[in-house]
Amino acid sequence: MTYATHSDAMLVVEGLGIQVGGRHLLRDIAFTLRAGQALTLVGESGAGKSLLAQAIMGNLPSALKATGRITLDGTTTRAEDAAARRALWGRKLALLPQEPSQALNPLARVAPQLAEVYRLLHQHPASTAHAQAQQVLNAAGLGGAGSHYPWQLSGGMAQRAVAAITLAGGAPVLMVDEPTKGLDNHWRDRTVALYRGVLQAGGCLLAITHDMAVAQALGGQVIVLRHGQAVEQGRIDEVAAQPAHPFTRQLMDANPALWQPFAAPVIGEPVVQARGISKAYGAHQLFAPLNLALCSGERLAVQGPSGTGKSTLGNVLLGLVAPDTGSVERSAGLRPHAFQKLYQDPVGSFAPHISLAQSLRDAARLHRCDWLAVQRRLAQLRVPEDLLARRPDQVSGGELQRIALARVLVAQPALLFADEPTSRLDPITQQDALKVLLDAVQETGAALVLVTHDTHIATAMGTRTMDFREGGIQAPGA
Repeated sequence: MTYATHSDAMLVVEGLGIQVGGRHLLRDIAFTLRAGQALTLVGESGAGKSLLAQAIMGNLPSALKATGRITLDGTTTRAEDAAARRALWGRKLALLPQEPSQALNPLARVAPQLAEVYRLLHQHPASTAHAQAQQVLNAAGLGGAGSHYPWQLSGGMAQRAVAAITLAGGAPVLMVDEPTKGLDNHWRDRTVALYRGVLQAGGCLLAITHDMAVAQALGGQVIVLRHGQAVEQGRIDEVAAQPAHPFTRQLMDANPALWQPFAAPVIGEPVVQARGISKAYGAHQLFAPLNLALCSGERLAVQGPSGTGKSTLGNVLLGLVAPDTGSVERSAGLRPHAFQKLYQDPVGSFAPHISLAQSLRDAARLHRCDWLAVQRRLAQLRVPEDLLARRPDQVSGGELQRIALARVLVAQPALLFADEPTSRLDPITQQDALKVLLDAVQETGAALVLVTHDTHIATAMGTRTMDFREGGIQAPGA
């Protein structure tokens, strides 16, 4: 390949590839970003989008080898020379990672983690840094969460906290990986506006998302990735209006706004009944006394802003958290493992130091499920079986989300609480995975509680909806 010079460019990527054991994970990616420009990477889960960002940072796992060249602020380095770019972290180059829960220090409260950026990176006095941190947290709707530890935050709150910390560095070259997953529409739009502010201030942005609406709102260029290769590249408005590649057309057609409602299930006997349950953390009341009954076959879609108690409701129903008032009664005769949870953070739900195959085999053994049935489920979810030899941190977020779905279905639950189960998946894979989920619960007659920020998914999936709002809950309805 012939390399060009770009004297006014902020970020130039030329011939970027990633290999492991002679196998290509990413091939020949090239683009240029100047001040005020945005580029969004979209495409199938596992196509190498997050790896591309990690390669630019110089933070790839040691088993992976990067090739090509990367130019930052006029300085060109070989892609494999990771150490050459690490001195730029925070000041010139920043990355908001896909998994916010993994990026925050679990032993430090949120506000001090943000204040540390102002104190250490910008050399501000401690009192000034603390005041700035509190001001930014207030603007992010996290004013009361500064004294919380990361594990006390909802997924959407953690997402906003990590965004605040990432932006505080003021790096002109910013990369954001799935920056709006787990966010309701209000905070999604606010987050997009934040990143557009980076462009208006003279920075450049590389965004990774499965949400084409976010890509269009950011504007600029788009690269569509499939099987580690760019199958289409151009202006996002032109690509969205007239996609040239069949895969891009599939992505556009799989938009949840275009989904037809899934077939209505057969409603059976009650599985769980909650009477007068409520839950508060400190002075913050999540939900007041609430009555809720779920029958086999029902699909309850739960929506609402982040931090309003959606996940906590599921934990109370599952018996993982005790309600402050009221009671939860299971139907008689259910197995001990009949209530299951599909976690919002798939990385946190797997043992980190054993292979995915071992995790799945342990679940199959516990629930007396034939391994061939597990393999069939993985095939339905389009998970290559060779991925199972890896640890959880060695696969993409979307791949791990599908493996987590396969694992939870091994238990054949009577009640499945699915917390944002497809938030890391591209629209095509998302639609396929939710079809597998629905087929599985219909086979067993399970009740499903689905938390989603996507109103279109809630409409297509749910037989009833529950809407959490600040200050109250809209009762379940048809």
